Amino acid sequence: MINIEKLLNNSSLDAWKINGTKTETYELFFVHSKLETVRATDTDAVTVTIYCDHDGKKGQSSFKLYASTTESEAEGKIESAKKKAALISNEYYDLPADETLDGAIATNLSDSTPKEIASRIADAVFSADMLDMGSMNALEIFINKYTVTVKNSRGIDKREVKYGVMIEAIPTWNEGESVELYEAIRTSEFDYDKIKTEIEAKMREVRDRGRAKAPEAKLSCTVVLPAEELSQLFGELAYALDYSAVYTHQNPFSEGDKIQKAPTGDKITVTMKGQLKGCTASALFDGDGTTLIDTKVIENGVAVSYFGGDRFAQYLGKKATGNLACCEVACGTLTDEDLNKVPYFECVSMSGLQLDIYNDYIGGEVRLAYYFDGEKKIPVTGISISGKLSDALNSIRLSTEKEQAGRYAGPKLAAFEGIEIV
Repeated sequence: MINIEKLLNNSSLDAWKINGTKTETYELFFVHSKLETVRATDTDAVTVTIYCDHDGKKGQSSFKLYASTTESEAEGKIESAKKKAALISNEYYDLPADETLDGAIATNLSDSTPKEIASRIADAVFSADMLDMGSMNALEIFINKYTVTVKNSRGIDKREVKYGVMIEAIPTWNEGESVELYEAIRTSEFDYDKIKTEIEAKMREVRDRGRAKAPEAKLSCTVVLPAEELSQLFGELAYALDYSAVYTHQNPFSEGDKIQKAPTGDKITVTMKGQLKGCTASALFDGDGTTLIDTKVIENGVAVSYFGGDRFAQYLGKKATGNLACCEVACGTLTDEDLNKVPYFECVSMSGLQLDIYNDYIGGEVRLAYYFDGEKKIPVTGISISGKLSDALNSIRLSTEKEQAGRYAGPKLAAFEGIEIV
């Protein structure tokens, strides 16, 4: 690849930034339990951003750089981006400056070769495929090593190495009509038992999805959401406190506001973090090169702090925390014994949790749930949930058990009152 930094320094620019990601992957593709394809890839993604300061404003424009890009083509891209940046009039801000770093995100994925890890993941998945009428229709495993860099004209020069695993599985149940579910596991840690347990749960779910029926009568009881939906719920609440939302007046609440106005259950505490064990979004710095600083944004149901990147931090006169991607939620008081005292409706698979903070709504289509009638769990389908978000937050009971899922670490489940089952 050409020396883009040299070209940028010779182009009379106000400022520039280079973001790079080198991705090395080892991939396995199975059809049923048969390994069909093994593939290794090595790719580089480079984005160059040109800045133009004019009339007290700052403009920017970006372009991609490829391995095939010639020096003359790059010079043309630089000039084109320079002209485009001059047409943009954002409020002025300074780029981060004078920091260097060469680091790595701690992980056990670097302890073995990608081939060894992929083989052990496949063994964990297929060892969970134990139901007579169930099968793993397809399995894809991706072991990824990322080398992330950011450099700018003001002395930012940072590099980090991190790893990630993505497992895409399609468990199938073949009792009468065939039923499939899609499962995606993303993690930066290898844990054989956890992977096996998650796949075992999905095999039971696809079986129950095939046997589930719509309830004969309307249900009215506590609604329980799992970690995947809680990740979305708390993530949206947190990002409503991002500096960019505050600056553009799109924040539904401000520092000091009560997010839980009249809590009767557990009070919510949320911390946005740069790193979480197992989280593939963990990082040491963001795309501008800003060092990430963990920030508690909600404490005991009250918004206590904003957070966000350097540009909007400058606009608001705040300290930059960096663009934090990991969300940690404090556990609560709900035990399994507490939960089993009353009937409840446990959502297991949804088409996606629907949230609208502005219109005070929470809901969504439920593809599979378990209705606990006080004695046994009954698989049900063909239903939805709907309610007022404010009421749901006031009544929330958070489990004492913790789970890490994607970018989220917090209560394994949460129980809500006042959400209607329709």
